Amino acid sequence: MKSLFLAIFLIYSGTVFGADKAVNPIKVKWVLAHEPIDLFKIAADSFTKEVTAKTNGGVVFEVMSLPEYEAKYNNNKKIPHRHFVSKIQNNSIEMSQTYTTDLGRLSQPMYALDLPYLFRDHAHAQKVLEGNVGEELLAGLASKNIRGLAFTYSGGYRIIPGVKKITSVEDFKGLKIRTSLSPVARDTFELLGAKTYAMTLDEIDEGIRSGKINEAESTYARYFPMGQNKVANIVNETHHSLFLTSIIMNETFWKSLPENYRVIMKEAAVNAARLERDHSVKVGVETREKCLKEGVEIVTMSKAEEAKMKAALQPIYTKYSPILGKDLIASIIAQ
Repeated sequence: MKSLFLAIFLIYSGTVFGADKAVNPIKVKWVLAHEPIDLFKIAADSFTKEVTAKTNGGVVFEVMSLPEYEAKYNNNKKIPHRHFVSKIQNNSIEMSQTYTTDLGRLSQPMYALDLPYLFRDHAHAQKVLEGNVGEELLAGLASKNIRGLAFTYSGGYRIIPGVKKITSVEDFKGLKIRTSLSPVARDTFELLGAKTYAMTLDEIDEGIRSGKINEAESTYARYFPMGQNKVANIVNETHHSLFLTSIIMNETFWKSLPENYRVIMKEAAVNAARLERDHSVKVGVETREKCLKEGVEIVTMSKAEEAKMKAALQPIYTKYSPILGKDLIASIIAQ
């Protein structure tokens, strides 16, 4: 009789014959708060499928856009992007992806990733982002109740769509350019003589249309989906830095998970991030080709001018080394 009761208990606890499917699965809300949504959904779908399979349904995900979350869980009230991370911190949302520029407000070393011409190529970026340096940057968020799991691209290398050509370092002087809220981004262009305006990505089209700005930092992945092509018929292909995001989770929630689930989620995040970064690069290539077909003018600097720009921006490294960590920057460059 005792054996029968034990067998019944094991079946309902999900442990019979090695199965680990939970009777009450852990529920996770993953909010895709950025555009274009398809770029991020690839990473989210990859992650959720891998985790759901490896936990045998022990974790289930509700993946939704920010408007969907606002409608279902926030009484249709808009959540300004600058306040979105706080929803992760207080565990209203368990998971998301967000810009490293936003995470820099929580942990300043994240701003190092915005330094101009920091990464030599995609292979260098992967080595840094998936190595010890990347893990240290992600770990720096824990004190703010954020668990950083992996770095994604959010479109990859930055471009500058706008209405004016940038063929030389001198062309930046007096230019009105949109940047993110990253102080590194603002200082980069102000050092070149430009006037900077911090705007969200969805404010770019109106900013150019109204004349408030001439140009805007963006990526190829956003050029058509966010309507930037309608107001900016020139793409200045500077590739001066990488536009990065991170897959994040509420730290308290993370610590509440079984250890084996944490291992599974970390591995799934790295796999999903690699998939998203590869996809971002592919989208960049495809969008560039579409630009050429549709008559969008793509402007690149000569090697000599690019070298001048790199030299002109060296003071940024001097300024931010003591702020972000001299060893951190040196470690990234040395990889």
